Amino acid sequence: MATTDAAQVEAEQIKSFREFLYSYNKLSELCFVDCVWDFTSRSIRDQEDTCATNCAEKFLKVNQRISQRFQEFQIISNENAIAMAKKA
Repeated sequence: MATTDAAQVEAEQIKSFREFLYSYNKLSELCFVDCVWDFTSRSIRDQEDTCATNCAEKFLKVNQRISQRFQEFQIISNENAIAMAKKA
């Protein structure tokens, strides 16, 4: 019983880490493509730095907002399911 629980916890941790890596890679790719224009210099220009910072901030805020809306939807869905079960 305990090994099954431990295996489940480990599987959830791996899934969570994969999701994190996917989001991180997506963020990196989007902001790099949008914000890095000059490959002739080793240094990062102020415009590129500002763009990358704004891009990352916006990505994280949107991701957070989507998560909040999903949670709100789940709560409403659960309340509706409970109400339907009480009617039946």
